[in-house]
Amino acid sequence: MEQKKLLLISSIGGHLTQLLQLESLFKNYQYHIVTEKSEISKQLMEKYPVSLLMYGARNYPVRYVYKFSYNTIKSLLIFLKHRPDVIITTGAHTAVPMCYLAKLFGKKIVFIESFAKSTSPTLSGRMIYPISDLFIVQWESMKEIYPNAVYGGSIY
Repeated sequence: MEQKKLLLISSIGGHLTQLLQLESLFKNYQYHIVTEKSEISKQLMEKYPVSLLMYGARNYPVRYVYKFSYNTIKSLLIFLKHRPDVIITTGAHTAVPMCYLAKLFGKKIVFIESFAKSTSPTLSGRMIYPISDLFIVQWESMKEIYPNAVYGGSIY
């Protein structure tokens, strides 16, 4: 049986920290990590197979539109190069285009809502919830917001 290919994607910071907590699981598969370009993510390349997207904070809307468009095109190229079976993401905005591209190609999407959110949803969570195949929350209280989610406990 051929090993599943995973593409793990998140923005830098806490989202990436949470994603890397899953290493004991993802190292058993063919995997590739996608995150935003920064000093921290450059160091990741020494340990993991990584592709970098442009950092795209939303505080500058005009620049964000450009960066989001660029990242969407680059996400398509990364997706076509690696052809993953499953996308696993902890968010945020960087992951949204990749998840929609994957869904267009009939791939599975696993979204893990941020540990930092116990009573309100993230924007990326709201956008990916309708298309996710498995939506995991880290707080029981989040099942009220995402009724079809699975409570997975903390990944820390």
